[in-house]
Amino acid sequence: MFLNTLTPKFYVALTGTSSLISGLILIFEWWYFRKYGTSFIEQVSVSHLRPLLGGVDNNSSNNSNSSNGDSDSNRQSVSECKVWRNPLNLFRGAEYNRYTWVTGREPLTYYDMNLSAQDHQTFFTCDSDHLRPADAIMQKAWRERNPQARISAAHEALEINEIRSRVEVPLIASSTIWEIKLLPKCATAYILLAEEEATTIAEAEKLFKQALKAGDGCYRRSQQLQHHGSQYEAQHRRDTNVLVYIKRRLAMCARRLGRTREAVKMMRDLMKEFPLLSMFNIHENLLEALLELQAYADVQAVLAKYDDISLPKSATICYTAALLKARAVSDKFSPEAASRRGLSTAEMNAVEAIHRAVEFNPHVPKYLLEMKSLILPPEHILKRGDSEAIAYAFFHLAHWKRVEGALNLLHCTWEGTFRMIPYPLEKGHLFYPYPICTETADRELLPSFHEVSVYPKKELPFFILFTAGLCSFTAMLALLTHQFPELMGVFAKAMIDIFCSAEFRDWNCKSIFMRVEDELEIPPAPQSQHFQN
Repeated sequence: MFLNTLTPKFYVALTGTSSLISGLILIFEWWYFRKYGTSFIEQVSVSHLRPLLGGVDNNSSNNSNSSNGDSDSNRQSVSECKVWRNPLNLFRGAEYNRYTWVTGREPLTYYDMNLSAQDHQTFFTCDSDHLRPADAIMQKAWRERNPQARISAAHEALEINEIRSRVEVPLIASSTIWEIKLLPKCATAYILLAEEEATTIAEAEKLFKQALKAGDGCYRRSQQLQHHGSQYEAQHRRDTNVLVYIKRRLAMCARRLGRTREAVKMMRDLMKEFPLLSMFNIHENLLEALLELQAYADVQAVLAKYDDISLPKSATICYTAALLKARAVSDKFSPEAASRRGLSTAEMNAVEAIHRAVEFNPHVPKYLLEMKSLILPPEHILKRGDSEAIAYAFFHLAHWKRVEGALNLLHCTWEGTFRMIPYPLEKGHLFYPYPICTETADRELLPSFHEVSVYPKKELPFFILFTAGLCSFTAMLALLTHQFPELMGVFAKAMIDIFCSAEFRDWNCKSIFMRVEDELEIPPAPQSQHFQN
């Protein structure tokens, strides 16, 4: 009688109210997910309902969370999106420009080149440049946006140094002899020409050798005067940066031209001569060259020095450590055999090293496994970002291919990291949480024709999808009920009658079966295991 007395207005109000409530729940769930990265319903069910149902101890988790609170806050205070100079950056004239000539695409973005210009002004200039005409010209050249204007300014700086000064030296009382003295060459002008005008690595190496002669002379002179005042100290610091940069690029030229052992020796000598200049990350160049020589013992020695808890990590450090541990087991590794017998100690160490590397930079495996195409690396990278992954894989993919089975082991294990860390964006297992701003910075560093790798993609929780479906379904019912109230009322009564009749039929069948058993006096089933089955 109650169902028959319901009018169409009741169904309109019911469906409209349910649609409104489900919509409000959906809006709140979406806002909570965007702010905290998880579903509110899921969090409440895990935090409050599971302890009541499953008896999970909440105190231990709360204590652990409180103990880790200070460390998490300290980790968050670390500069998340600091852009670093790429230790393995290419040469503009000999490599980047050649790519542009062939493909017509610009491999470097304006933001990346602007960062390089700022680096050049920081490392290659000082306040006393106005005292030397060539350095004053180069100070303006580093600020030029047009490449041809920079190259012309570098040639002008070298021409100024061709001016000869005459010094009168009396040798005999009745005569004088004029001594010709050349002014010192401008090392930074040679650097600019080697980087941007040279079209081959061999030409760049010749220019860097000329820059080394000029830079070494300036460094020795400023070294003697560095304690005479702040101005001389700044000049000596600038000359030191110039000399280190020249020697490093000369080592990279030797590595490009196939003289790897010579490059390794130059890098080792440079690190011994200037041990405090760790900002250039010369050890990453050394690791790549040693891997090319397959000197794995030397690579391990370098890693033992630089893979320290107090030093900043990089993809080169983490993935090289994983490669060395994978090398010990990769040639005999088989996923089927490992699933049957379990992982050995060495295999477990290799898998943990891969998980550590993947957690630090999750973009690298797709490039190493060639699931995503490579491009020329930028001049600056963002650690843990797609730009760093490109820079690492561009030079180290050949080293992974050289180790038999290493890529197979990486392919079998790298995705397990994502199952170990349920919410990588908000949590960190071995490192501080993954920075949120990496995607924005990578889009500025990488060219527009490259599809930037984004991680982690926030997958919508089940309850948001369920609430969205429920809201859509109830909204559709509300709209249909409002447009066709009589028809929807008939449909609702029919569905209720079908449901009630099905329930009554099941109850009626059960009661009839029980009466038949009573009338026929059917004995109970034997309790043997055979009949129970």
